[in-house]
Amino acid sequence: MLNTNTMITLTVLVENTACGAGVLGEHGLAWWLDTGTARVLFDTGQGMALLNNAVVLGVDLAHADAVVLSHGHFDHVGGLEAALAAARTAALYLHPRAVQHKYTGRDADSLRRISVPFVETEEFLHDERKVCATRSPSEVVPGIWTTGEIPRRHDFEDTGGPFFLDPALSQPDPLLDDQALFFDTADGIVVVLGCAHAGVVNTLDHVAQLTGCRSIHAVFGGMHLLNAGPERIDATIAALRRYGVRQLGPAHCTGWRVLARLQQEFPAESRQCAAGLRFTWAPPLPR
Repeated sequence: MLNTNTMITLTVLVENTACGAGVLGEHGLAWWLDTGTARVLFDTGQGMALLNNAVVLGVDLAHADAVVLSHGHFDHVGGLEAALAAARTAALYLHPRAVQHKYTGRDADSLRRISVPFVETEEFLHDERKVCATRSPSEVVPGIWTTGEIPRRHDFEDTGGPFFLDPALSQPDPLLDDQALFFDTADGIVVVLGCAHAGVVNTLDHVAQLTGCRSIHAVFGGMHLLNAGPERIDATIAALRRYGVRQLGPAHCTGWRVLARLQQEFPAESRQCAAGLRFTWAPPLPR
């Protein structure tokens, strides 16, 4: 159970944009979730902004109880080595496939490696830290859950780009390591996305199945819709309406065109989601 006397606070530690004196932006994403009794670092950005922004925002990474990775791309795990050095007692949660070599590109000239050696070589295993590599949903601290591997139910959703497991670009990466966080509040379920490579609709459907809830109060994070066509965008909007989302914070890889569309479709629900901003909810009432 969450602490019923303390607000749940979600801080955007790293994002492409920044808000506030001394806060840095970078292409990446990291979240700090504080329930009052436990703290979770969800993703770590590329690693250039994380430690600076933590200091500026008064976040002490040494107090993290858990570090969770949404998937194995550099803009989410690049700061992991520094984060674990600061959060020495935190447990680490990730999907087993997050450690795979990862590449993107359409041909040899555009090839880029988008995984990092610290994760690929599993250097995070070289201490006494608890490491949980699982495909299943996990309660990382009381009341805060990972989705685990997300079923791909909708064929209109794909990984969002040309992602591969080899430099020859011959083995497509299905990004089965993609996962999100979710937790309950007095207002309802909140979902925090990494990049939603599994698809926003697939993710929300999975959370709804796991929680038994037909509505989702808030969705924050990267939606990886920058390459999405009209059918996928329309279906995503329809799902957000179907779940009755009241707070919507698209970030990072969502894409400017889609950001504008979402703000048009959800003017009252839309929230800016830049590094330095915080969001709070009352904890759920005891059952």
